[in-house]
Amino acid sequence: MALSFNYKYPSVEDLREKAKKRIPRFAFEYLDGGCNEDVNIIRNTSEIRDVQLEPRYLNNYKDSTIKTTLLGREYDAPFGIAPVGLQGLMWPNSPEILAKAAFKHNIPFILSTVSTSTIERASELTQGNAWFQLYNPVDSSIRKDIINRAAAAECPVLVLLCDVPTFGYRPRDFRNGLALPPKMSLENILQILSKPKWAFESLKHGQPNFENLKPYMPDGLNLTQLGKFMDQTFSGRLNPERIAPIRDQWKGKLVLKGVSSEADTQEAIRLGFDGVIVSNHGGRQLDAGESTIKPLTNIAAKYGDQIEVMMDSGLRSGPDIARSIASGAKFTFLGRSFMYGAAALGEKGGDHTISMLKVQLKQVLDQLCCEKVSDLPKHLI
Repeated sequence: MALSFNYKYPSVEDLREKAKKRIPRFAFEYLDGGCNEDVNIIRNTSEIRDVQLEPRYLNNYKDSTIKTTLLGREYDAPFGIAPVGLQGLMWPNSPEILAKAAFKHNIPFILSTVSTSTIERASELTQGNAWFQLYNPVDSSIRKDIINRAAAAECPVLVLLCDVPTFGYRPRDFRNGLALPPKMSLENILQILSKPKWAFESLKHGQPNFENLKPYMPDGLNLTQLGKFMDQTFSGRLNPERIAPIRDQWKGKLVLKGVSSEADTQEAIRLGFDGVIVSNHGGRQLDAGESTIKPLTNIAAKYGDQIEVMMDSGLRSGPDIARSIASGAKFTFLGRSFMYGAAALGEKGGDHTISMLKVQLKQVLDQLCCEKVSDLPKHLI
């Protein structure tokens, strides 16, 4: 595989350590942390890594490919870039950095409603291939307008988020007074001054804002106000009655993200979703919940022939991707991993992280003597 990347950073953990040194603590802790006591964020990765795979060395093996078909389109790898909020706070211009890299490598890029770039800009950079994740608004006029914008931008897939019925309880963010722009406490000012590259890039690209939400929200919300605004205006607890008009309005592929139970998967099938992403929001919403790999295994086994089953939360490497697909995922998404890459390496971060993960995943398939990604379940121990 003719790919190159910066061998000084051969793992996501290397990128994480570099990112930690380059960005203010309040930004890093927002990216890196989970909710409450961080139980589920740790469990996500550790339980993925309990999965073991069996090589078949005497197979009549020639070569492997990591190309994968998802929702009717072939991608060059079985992983994509998951939606992340406040991206421009963690590294300036990072949504655009990652969107361009995803388009170059022919993998999906999902833009969050609460990212710092617009649907329209993401679509422009990906030539109409960016997916969009919708935080379902309570106000039907806002919902209709956002969906119309996504349709006009030619987004092929609308991802409806179901695991944010309330604002996550994240102690670090409360302590840091996190908001856009960041609260200018003396502590936060000192953190910014200690990261001159981040400060320079922030000055160069301008103050990050919730660009998608500008038409709908007041200016200058602090963390408490933002949480209240999201709860009252955008979180919108989902039920079949609220999903039905979205399915009726949206003519493209529709995916439900945040599924962690067989019951919700069955309901998603009944409501006409094309896919589900088994996810616990990266361990940022419910610390007492399961890791993603456990419900994935049951959901994929029971419903994988009726709906496209994908997964995110906890994946940090090519072997993690292989383990998840072997456990039943048709496709995987990574969020923090790509943000570590952007924060660590700036403009080169997206390209580097995708290339690195491709190399890691291809090595696993070669070692297993597994010719294609869809055969990985045959190697599950």
